[in-house]
Amino acid sequence: MLHYGFWGMNFVWWFFWMILLFWIFVTPYDIPGRRTKKDSPIDILKKRFALGEITKEQYFEHKAIIEN
Repeated sequence: MLHYGFWGMNFVWWFFWMILLFWIFVTPYDIPGRRTKKDSPIDILKKRFALGEITKEQYFEHKAIIEN
């Protein structure tokens, strides 16, 4: 006599763990509450320049300081 009574529950747990692992490792980092990639100082400087917060001269001055 074979006992397969809990096979369905076993399948549910496998499904649960697969969904959980997929959510942790495959979803993008920009989801609120998730880990995020930190911007480097150069990236922040480029964004500030692109938004017009600093001038071209200030950009190159700060860039030289960061790189040295």
